[in-house]
Parts: sequence; structure tokens; C-alpha cells
Amino acid sequence: MLETITQKVIEVAKQAGAFIRDERTNFDPDKIEYKGLNDLVSYVDKGAEQMIVDSLSKILPGAGFITEEKTSSRIGERYNWIIDPLDGTTNFIHGLPVFSVSIALKEYDELVLGVVYEINQDECFYAWKDAPAYLNGREIRVSNKPTIGDSLLATGFPYYDFEKQPQYIELFTHLMRNCHGLRRLGSAAVDLCYTACGRFEGYYEYNLKPWDIAAGIVIVRQAGGTVVDFKGTADVLATCDVAASNGLISEELLTEIRKYFG
Repeated sequence: MLETITQKVIEVAKQAGAFIRDERTNFDPDKIEYKGLNDLVSYVDKGAEQMIVDSLSKILPGAGFITEEKTSSRIGERYNWIIDPLDGTTNFIHGLPVFSVSIALKEYDELVLGVVYEINQDECFYAWKDAPAYLNGREIRVSNKPTIGDSLLATGFPYYDFEKQPQYIELFTHLMRNCHGLRRLGSAAVDLCYTACGRFEGYYEYNLKPWDIAAGIVIVRQAGGTVVDFKGTADVLATCDVAASNGLISEELLTEIRKYFG
């Protein structure tokens, strides 16, 4: 059942991605809305989300929705879709080429499938419970690098809660000096997928939203990786602080994070 649903969700994500790709060429920057200084939304986000919600409603009638743009506020008793129609909106608005569609399904309290479509590279990452993770039909696994010193890491910067920014910069500086490099792509969903396929060894960020990370969590875990919060707890959606890795560097990464976020 989950495999069949996942294949349908892939088509939904790609259809939304095609809409976003087409709109990129005629995008009107005067129609940007501000949820906060660093938190932007466009008519493209809203249009893509409505398209996704309409399509998913036909796949699992009665399922609820947890969405970034609040197109639907219905909460389901058993199933809930968690949707970010355009993860990386700021990149999209400024013409930077990393943004994605992210769709996850939660059954009761368990994430059971995730699909992330990286639009510009035409890369679709997906996974479902008790199965491998895939990229465009090819099975993927996390990397086998054993230490942070061997690793390329990714992070993101806070965009609405700056209270812990000084600690975050200290952690960033420390890791930057002790790994192969740190990247900030601007899409949490893509960061997680790149960890799942071994391009990154790890990714960390705090104070995200469920729709930023839900699909990527499934994909990393099914690719053999580890995803926990900054306290090492597996229920990441409860805090939305995320420390994802290939598993081999998980304890080392958490140790470094706890020095600044103890």
C-alpha cells in the first residue's frame, strides 16, 4: 500500500514542480508577501500548495493536512499529510537554483513516507516505511565517512528566532574549522536528502517547522542514516531541531552541538 501511495505522491510532487518551474520565468516580485523579515511567501507557494492538497485529497480521502501556507487546516484522525509546497522560497524569489517540493505522510504519530522533488536538478528523492530510499529510481545510502574531520556538513541559519544566534555562530565556526566544509543551501528538505545519498555526511539546524523536515527525515532514516533532535531524541517533530547524519558521526556531531546548545 505505501509503495503505491508513494508512487502517486511522486507524480503529485513533479506536477507541482513543473508549475513552479514554469512560474520561475514569469515570476512577479511585486507579489511577494512577508510573514517576517526573512520569511517570504509568494503566489507560487500558495498555488503549488493548493494543487498538492487537491491531488492528495483524492489519494487518501479523509486524511488531514499540516501545510506551510494553511491551504487546509483539517486534521485527520489516522493520516495527515505534511506539506511544504516550495521549500527554499527565498532562493526561488532571488533566482537561486535550490528549492524543492516536500511531502510526507504521518500515520498516527509515525512518519511513514516522504517525497522530496528538487526541481532544478529534476531529482526526486523518496522512501517509505520498511523499504530503502531512492533517488530517481536508484537506491541510495548514506556515506561511510567515520568522523567529522572526514565530513562535508550542511546547516541553515535562523530566520525568525534569533535568540540563540550567538551560540549558533560559535558552533558554526567550530565545525567549519574541523570538517571538510560547511554548506548552506537554503532548503532543509534538500539538505536532508543530500545527507541521505551521501553528498553530505551530516546536517544540523534548529527551530524549523514540521513541513521543512518531515519528508527528509523519512528519506534519511530509510537510507541508513540517523535523525535526532539536539538532545538526541528521535521525535524530531516535537522540537524541530534536527541533527541528521550518516549515523557514524551522529554522537560526535551531537557532542559538538551540546557544547553550545546544552
